Amino acid sequence: MSQRISWGARLRYEFDKSMSVGPIALIGWLAVLSLVVIILAGAIIALLRITPEGGEALGFVEAMWASLMRTLDAGTMGGDTGWVFRIVMLAVTIGGIFIVSTLIGVLSSGIEGKLDELRKGRSQVLEEDHTIILNWSPSIFDIVAELVVANKSRKRPRIVIMADRDKVEMEDEIAAKVADLGNTRVICRSGDPTDLYDLTLVSPQQSRSIIVLSPGDEDAAEADSQVVKTVLALVHDPKRREAPYRIAAEIRDAKNAEVARVVGGKEAQLVLADDLIARIVVHSSRQSGLSAVYSELLDFDGCEIYTIEQPGLTGNTFGDALMAYESSTLIGLVTPEGHVALNPPLETIIGEGARAVLIAEDDAAIKIVTDGISVDPDAIRAARPRPPAAERVLVLGWNRRAAIIAYELSRYVAPGSLLTIAADTPDLDDVVSNLSIASSNLTVEYGHIDTTDRTALEGLDIPAYDHVLVLGYSDTLGPQPTDTRTLVTLLHLRKIADAAGIHINVVSEMVDVRNRELAEVTRADDFVVSNKLVSLMLAQASENENLAAIFDDLLDEEGSEIYMRPIDDYVALDVPVNFYTVTEAARSRGEVAMGYHRPRPGAAANGILVNPSKGTAVQYQAGDRLIVLARD
Repeated sequence: MSQRISWGARLRYEFDKSMSVGPIALIGWLAVLSLVVIILAGAIIALLRITPEGGEALGFVEAMWASLMRTLDAGTMGGDTGWVFRIVMLAVTIGGIFIVSTLIGVLSSGIEGKLDELRKGRSQVLEEDHTIILNWSPSIFDIVAELVVANKSRKRPRIVIMADRDKVEMEDEIAAKVADLGNTRVICRSGDPTDLYDLTLVSPQQSRSIIVLSPGDEDAAEADSQVVKTVLALVHDPKRREAPYRIAAEIRDAKNAEVARVVGGKEAQLVLADDLIARIVVHSSRQSGLSAVYSELLDFDGCEIYTIEQPGLTGNTFGDALMAYESSTLIGLVTPEGHVALNPPLETIIGEGARAVLIAEDDAAIKIVTDGISVDPDAIRAARPRPPAAERVLVLGWNRRAAIIAYELSRYVAPGSLLTIAADTPDLDDVVSNLSIASSNLTVEYGHIDTTDRTALEGLDIPAYDHVLVLGYSDTLGPQPTDTRTLVTLLHLRKIADAAGIHINVVSEMVDVRNRELAEVTRADDFVVSNKLVSLMLAQASENENLAAIFDDLLDEEGSEIYMRPIDDYVALDVPVNFYTVTEAARSRGEVAMGYHRPRPGAAANGILVNPSKGTAVQYQAGDRLIVLARD
């Protein structure tokens, strides 16, 4: 009896277990039950020699076949004769009806569950060589749009997005805000990117690259914690692949960067969002139009930065290699150990295994040339000394990046420079008193004013400043209210400039790229669209493992930086000159010529051209500027 009870308990346990496993296990149990019914009925008929009325006795196999037919089709027993045979087959038919109806229910439930799982985005992605985007923020739409451009030459490109949001909502937002997906398919999954099980849904082991966004609905500290935890889950997953990942992770606060580097190691490139935006704002404020140059370098739809081995340069100096390309621009080197050096000393020997850092429209355009190189030495002009002068800078508005902007400004300005901060944030006294300034060259003063009030702005004597920076109140307002206040301030500045009859150098930070077109009417000199720049940087970093290090060097005061200088300091204005000649003029000063700025009515990109063809002759005018990579 105890044995029978234990077997019964065991049977119930296995059945309950199968119920929790899913429809496949249930179908298996139904198959076993069907087999038991068929064998039992066949044995009874064969052993007891039960036959249809007037028929012959059935063997065991024939009896099993008859039972199977009645299990699958209840109508089969309509022709049975003999009451004993009918009773046995009725029992078999009733069991078959129960089994088949249960099977239909299980299949229906399984299909419904699978469809529900697909709708909720909880099924595993069966893709390879795809790009994964983890978390959700306003930057995601620009990232997807850039990756679509990058994927044009690839076969069956896929972007897989996972965030703690509803799958259908994510798909609808992307469809609404990314108009053309080209040949790229976007797949969304709902899950927690910090959870190891949820990460398996996007198949990171088979991925091409991974972008980890800073969640847009969290404060900086919490958002950075989630990014670090996500990178930790990817890199230290016990089931991870042996090959290294290519991870581009967004970190808002630079104080959290060291922890992220420890966690991600060599597999993660960090994009320090606030530092990136602040530094470009500073550089653009001192050189109008510079943000367009950075955008061109980061945009897939145009010239890009490539790091590629060029065996043909091995043994040459960096200075000689500058003239080796007609349709590409060499700007630096990457050592075999991975160290990036932009504009190294001209006598630097390019060793075996080193990679060239090149600006090119496409990697197919990167070709070393030996013919057609011509330089007009008579058109080259000697450098004219331009002593640094003290600057007066006005910052209107405040957000968390303003402190970084103040620090970066203090690293560049000449002695006697002044920074005036005007904003209406309640904690302005505290944040200004805690500002970190790199040198005594910069004096800081501040005042509480409403930056959208015309009278208050006129009281600042704005025409007396060399540069005006307009920052959005993005710490306390949403993207649209932030940009609305910025637009009002810019319109007031335009009226003040018109009334004074002068040009005021204004650089403005915008949050949403869609508001930039509206801001064009304010005639500001430059716009730094924060979300757009971060998106471009993350998209490029996911394709180029050295890009973060390259831009760290570009934006660091201690390395080589991009400058826009009067072109008549380099070449003559009265004759057409090719860019080989311009390159030679810059090379003679230890600089790399990258492009030029020729502002003309109706010119594309406001006349900024990066990586021009070196063989094409151009006649420049007064006011044109040369874009160079230089150490000072």
